Order: sequence, then C-alpha cells, then structure tokens
Amino acid sequence: MKQAMIIVNPSSGKEEALEYVRNTEEILYDKGFHVAVNETEKELDATRYCITACEQGYDLIVTIGGDGTLNETINGFLDQTHRPTLGIIPLGTVNDFARALQIPLNPEKAIQTLTSSKVNTVDMGRLNDRLFANVAAVGSLAESLSSVSSDDKSKLGAFAYLKEGIKELMRNHSHPLVIRHDGEIWEGDSPLFLAALTNSVGGFAKLAPDAVIDDGLLHCFIIKDLHVFNTITVSLSLLLGNLKNHKDVVYFTAKSVSVSSVEPVSTNVDGECGPALPIKISMMPSHVQVIVPEEG
Repeated sequence: MKQAMIIVNPSSGKEEALEYVRNTEEILYDKGFHVAVNETEKELDATRYCITACEQGYDLIVTIGGDGTLNETINGFLDQTHRPTLGIIPLGTVNDFARALQIPLNPEKAIQTLTSSKVNTVDMGRLNDRLFANVAAVGSLAESLSSVSSDDKSKLGAFAYLKEGIKELMRNHSHPLVIRHDGEIWEGDSPLFLAALTNSVGGFAKLAPDAVIDDGLLHCFIIKDLHVFNTITVSLSLLLGNLKNHKDVVYFTAKSVSVSSVEPVSTNVDGECGPALPIKISMMPSHVQVIVPEEG
C-alpha cells in the first residue's frame, strides 16, 4: 500500500489547521494511501518528520501550514536519495510557493488538488546548508521583515511586509555588500539584496515576473542606497512588476551567488530569520515534485 505522511502545524491558519486534517485524510484514503499524521510542536519538527518519510520510503508528504512549515518540511529533502512527492495545503499569510504553483489559497480547494494527477518538478535554492523555495534576502530591510508581527500579518497580509519595508527604506540604512555571481563582482552599499526562485515574493506576484519554478536560475535584485524621495517609485515598480528596470536596482540571473560584508548583516529565508553573512546561494534544479492543479 502507498504511504502518505501529513505534516500539520496546529497553530497555523488562526489555529484551524487541525480542522483540515480529516478531509485531507479522506482524500488520501480514497487514493489508496495509508496515512500517518504528525503534528509539529517545536522548531524543526517538520524537518525531522520529512527526513523520516524519506528514509522510510513514503510516497507522499502533505504539509498543512504556512510558509515556515513548508520551509522546514522541504529542508528534510536535503541530501536525500528518495524524496516523496509533495502536496501543499497553504494556511499562511503569504503562501508564495503555493501562489507560484497556482495551488488554491483556499484550504478546502487546495485539499481537492490532491486528487490531481499533475505533478510539477521544481527547483529549490540552497543557502549554505539549508534549502529554500521562494526567496533569500540580505540586509537591514531583510532583518526588519523578520520582525513583522503576527498581528500585522493577520490584519494586513502581504502589505504588512510592504509597510515595514517602506519604513526601513525611509531610514536609508544600508550595508556594504560584496556580491559575487558567475564570475562577476558587485560592491557597494545596499539596504536589500534578493535572490528569488519564484515570481511571487512577499505576496507580490509581479516582483520577479520572469522567474519560473523550473528555469534553474536565481533572479537577483540589488537595491542601491536609497533616499526618501525615491522609495515610493521603488514601491510602485515592485507592484507593477518592473522593479528590475528601476534606475536604483541592479538585476541579474545566476546559478550561484555569494554575499559577504565587513559588517554584521542578517538574512531572511522564505520569510524566516536566516544566518548572518557570509552566505553562498546555489541552485538545486528539479529537486522536488509537487502536486499541482489539473490544467483547465
């Protein structure tokens, strides 16, 4: 019998995650799966559960939770020879990875997607010794985004990040960065460097419109030292999908990027606090198979 593991964060979705477990189980039973349900209680539980599913030869893992639960889960795939297919029931504030794959953000509709026979093979990014699915960010702005409160995320959704980002940009707090990519070097002051895998970043589907989930590329943005008069134009460029053409933005694609600084600089990985610089980011092409909606 096929084996499926449900990894659920009971505190996700305004603590409604457990309500969706039964419907998910029923769908999987109908598809001939034996189902194990594991609830997360502490940090890295989802990673440990995923590693167990890989080592025991499970066929499918379904995550029920937000971007943090998803990020922990995919990190269980790191260095595994067997990687189960992934199903996603998004319950977070932003759900960038689900957006990029056109998985419904409505949990009940996402559960029905598990009946789909369509599977996409997608890229993952690797930052030092961890995987990410959407974006790695570096700089004072990335640090401020890690501090967005749960209340703001619940009330404002993706705009909570935009609000905090504009506040930080207006402080104009930059760091000296050295960014190396595919034989080239950029050096200068910047409040933010982004390396995106998908077109949806922070809930904004047009931030990296050229990014495709299986193109094997990091889509990178360096925002230069800004002053208060052009933060609005950067925000508009972000919303309209032409950020890469802004005069204060350097855009490039790469397969590998390293970032360092003479100052202590924080990072943000898939919306969670990441390691301090220096970092190395590389591609893990075609690393995970994900159930996505049928076309039509």
